[in-house]
Amino acid sequence: MSDPSTESKVKEFYPDVPESVIVDLLRGAVDLHCHSGPSVMPRSLNHIQAIKEAEEAGMHAVLFKDHYYSVTPVAELLKEFFTDMRLTLLTGVPLNNTTGGINPYAVDHGLKLGARLVWMPTFSAANHIRHGHRHVILPTKSEMMRPTGLTVVTDKGDLKDEVKPILDQIAAFDCVLSSGHLHISEIWPLFDEAKKRGVKRLLVNHPTFVVDANLRDIKELAGMGAYIEHSSCMFINEAYTKKFTGADLKQLVEAAGIDRTILGSDLGQVNNPRPVPGFRSVIKLCLGLGYGEEEIRKMISRNACDLMGIARPQAAQKAAE
Repeated sequence: MSDPSTESKVKEFYPDVPESVIVDLLRGAVDLHCHSGPSVMPRSLNHIQAIKEAEEAGMHAVLFKDHYYSVTPVAELLKEFFTDMRLTLLTGVPLNNTTGGINPYAVDHGLKLGARLVWMPTFSAANHIRHGHRHVILPTKSEMMRPTGLTVVTDKGDLKDEVKPILDQIAAFDCVLSSGHLHISEIWPLFDEAKKRGVKRLLVNHPTFVVDANLRDIKELAGMGAYIEHSSCMFINEAYTKKFTGADLKQLVEAAGIDRTILGSDLGQVNNPRPVPGFRSVIKLCLGLGYGEEEIRKMISRNACDLMGIARPQAAQKAAE
């Protein structure tokens, strides 16, 4: 995405800011993209470790994401076990092959158990599989069955009828619809129909990874009410999956606007920083890109709270006043 002219306008750097500033901004942060384990994919930490590290940092909420199963039952058990937990645990239902694909039964079970989000296909998305020649299909600990590609549109580009009952379920529970790893061309009919059916909470994950959205798409998605989440691991220097520059992040944020932008970690993989250090790095990067503390709080906390329908942390509320 970046070009020399853009790089000359926005320098990517990590400023020498007081540690207290990073610590303060991290309090109340919300991570909607935590890849802790157990998982068939290699992970650097488990769900309990993720909870402890987030609580130590004073974070407000964490959403556990696994492409192969819904973490909801595990999260509900952890809530019962850790009765003094200050962290808000969030989970979702991934509509991949391992959960039955476009499966209203999985959605019904997950939402009634406490899930707050439904991901359209991710690793099982036909779009994700087509990107395999770019090494997008990430490794598992042992070889898994090859996925069967899933799409939400017909050959004519219309939304499949089997998706519509799931949109009704999402609307009834007032939870979040994530476009998963669908192609941008699939997201338009999905979101249009979702809005017609009363879905109010729309999320696009990492629009420039697999999804193939451009800046104009991002602006239009935000204009129709969607939140745009960017994966910190794609931008911070410490991550092996870094794919873009700070200048690119600046362009992406400007396309959607600060009020519609969310920064999640998308971390938990081995050889990558853990989610909390990843948040520290992206906060520092945002400061270096010229964003103020209030703008950063929106992108790492307040917007995510509003999307998920949870109370904002007290620190973020005070900062907004």
